[in-house]
Amino acid sequence: MKRIYLDGNSLGPPQGDVLGRIARFVADEWDGQLIGAWNTRGWWDAPITVGERIAPLIGAAAGQTVVGESTTIWLYKLLSAAMHLRPGRLEIVTETGQFPTDRHVIDSVARQFGASVRAVPSEEAAAAVSEQTAVVSLCHVDYRGGRRHDMRAVTAAVHEAGAVMLWDLSHSTGAMDLQLDECNVDLAVGCTYKYLNGGPGSPAFAYVADRHVEVIEQPVSGWVGHADPFSMDEYHRPAPSIRKMLSGTPPVIALAVLDHALDAFDGVDMAVLRSHSTALTERFIERADARLRQHGFIVATPRAPAGRGSHVSLAHDEAYAIVQAAISVGVVGDFREPNLCRFGFAPLYLTIADVEEAVDRLEQLMVDGTYERHEFQVRAAVT
Repeated sequence: MKRIYLDGNSLGPPQGDVLGRIARFVADEWDGQLIGAWNTRGWWDAPITVGERIAPLIGAAAGQTVVGESTTIWLYKLLSAAMHLRPGRLEIVTETGQFPTDRHVIDSVARQFGASVRAVPSEEAAAAVSEQTAVVSLCHVDYRGGRRHDMRAVTAAVHEAGAVMLWDLSHSTGAMDLQLDECNVDLAVGCTYKYLNGGPGSPAFAYVADRHVEVIEQPVSGWVGHADPFSMDEYHRPAPSIRKMLSGTPPVIALAVLDHALDAFDGVDMAVLRSHSTALTERFIERADARLRQHGFIVATPRAPAGRGSHVSLAHDEAYAIVQAAISVGVVGDFREPNLCRFGFAPLYLTIADVEEAVDRLEQLMVDGTYERHEFQVRAAVT
C-alpha cells in the first residue's frame, strides 16, 4: 500500500540521496579534512550561504536571511530587537490562539522589557495597534485551522501606526509565494523542517530587512556574530551585516542536510508551486464535502484560497482516533487539540491523485469503523 504523506507541514520527508550526503560529509569533510574544513568546505559561512538559498523562496533580496538557531531562539532575538527599534513603546500585539512557542516567547520578552501583551482575534490584529505598540508578532498561517493573513495589508497597517512587523513563516515557507521585500516586512522567522524538508530539528532562518540590518541590536551577542571573530576580542563588536544576528558555533551537519534538501527547490517558480498547493487543498475540500461530511467531518479551514495556507483541518469529535486509524491505512496526517484532523499538502511532491486516494481511504475507515479500535484511542506523547 502506498503511503500518502499529508504531514509535510509538520515534518517533511527526506529529499534525494540524503543518506549519501551525510555519508559524504562525514567521510570527505569531517574525517577527510577535520578542522581544515571550516575554511576549505565552507563550514564557517554556511549560515549565510544556506540563508541565501532560502531568500528566493521568501521573496528576499541578498544579505537579509541567515540560518542557524531554532525558531524559538530566533523569535526571542527578533522580538527583543524589535523592542529596541521602538524605544518607549511598551506593548506587543499578537493573536489569540497563537502557536505556543510564539506566545511563550512573547510573554518572556514582555516581562523583560516591562511591556504588556495585547492578544486579540486574528482578524483584529492590525486594527489593535496603537501608539504604544512596539511590535506586532503573528503567524502568517495559523497552525491549526490554516487561516492565512494578508501579509501586505497587515504589514502596511502596522507601519501606519509606527510599529514593527514580525512574521512567523513556519507554515508558509516552501508552499506559499511569499514576497517579504515587496510587502515591506521588517522581520521574519521560519522553520526549515516542514515544507523545506531539512530534517527533524533542522535550524530555522531569520529575515531582517536591509533597512534594519545596520542598526538592529540582537540580545545574544556571541563570537560568531562578531565583526572579527578570530581576533578573540574581549568586547563585542557586531558584524556589519546579517552575520551580526548569529551567536554561537553553527550546526554544520544540520546545515549540510538542509542545503541538500534545498536542491529540490532549484528552478522552482514559487507562484507555480503555490498554484499547485491551492489545487491540492481545493480538491481535498471538495472531496471532504462530498464523501466525509456524512460521517461527521466539518471543514475547519477557510474555503477561499486567498484565506488559507497549504493545510486543511477537518473537525470531528473522534479526531485523535481517526488520525491514528488513517496512519494505519497509509494516510499520514496529525491531530491538533481540541478536535482537528490536520492534513498538509506539500506541493513539491504530492499529486491530485494522492488527494483523491487519501479521501477514499478516510471514507472507508469511517464506513468499517476502523477508528473505533482500542489501540487508536490511546494517546501518544507526540500527536
